[in-house]
Amino acid sequence: MKKHKIEINLEVYDSVSELPQDIQKLMNKAQQAREDAYAPYSRFKVGAALQLDSGETIIGNNQENAAFPSGLCAERVAIYQAGAAYPTASVKTMAITARSLKQETTTPIPPCGACRQAIAEYEIKQESPIAIYFMGETGKVAKAASIADLLPLLFDKSYL
Repeated sequence: MKKHKIEINLEVYDSVSELPQDIQKLMNKAQQAREDAYAPYSRFKVGAALQLDSGETIIGNNQENAAFPSGLCAERVAIYQAGAAYPTASVKTMAITARSLKQETTTPIPPCGACRQAIAEYEIKQESPIAIYFMGETGKVAKAASIADLLPLLFDKSYL
């Protein structure tokens, strides 16, 4: 037997104001999208904004449904919308923000496992990383240079 250690690297900013201007604007769009999320069951609103290589911005927010698990997360809403509307574009950056209507969220909240896998598919498709910035409602913002930093043992087409 041999043990392997897996490490990830994240950059952590103290607040949105420390981010580069273009990322601040992208996070602001994610925050706006978050407020329009349809989350009557979880009361947990998530917004995402993507910057494409064309300069186009795509937003998404979580959409819940009483017939669980028929809803969809903000990250997948945004990335699937980008894939459908701009099939040849590359996603350069993703900004994600989440807030609970039950308690204040002040720590960075990363994408769920299903969203990580969906983002991985697009990184593989476009053959380039997607920078992912994520935060709670307020507070620190974390940046992963690629989904591989959040999903180091990803499942891809090579296994099929």
